[in-house]
Amino acid sequence: MIELIKQSMLAGVGLALKTKDEVEKLAKELMEKGKMSEKEGKNFLEDIRQKSEDAKNKLEKRIEKIVKEILKKMDVASRDELLALKKEIRDLKKVISKEAD
Repeated sequence: MIELIKQSMLAGVGLALKTKDEVEKLAKELMEKGKMSEKEGKNFLEDIRQKSEDAKNKLEKRIEKIVKEILKKMDVASRDELLALKKEIRDLKKVISKEAD
């Protein structure tokens, strides 16, 4: 199940990056054909890069939130919860070993 979620997330990010690449290619073609000045082209590309980065960050945060919700519904322990349990077990072992002495 987790692998399916991971693959879906990567597919979404890949699609966003592919779209960004296609827009950049279009901007370069427009610059080459003279329909856009070099300065306009650079500004356009920078704007697209920034918007793409913003969209990617929003997508990653949204996917992370969805994955956490799914794992919570599946009642799967998080990494932090497992680390806390390990620490608690170590602490209990120390207490037990002191009492045994």
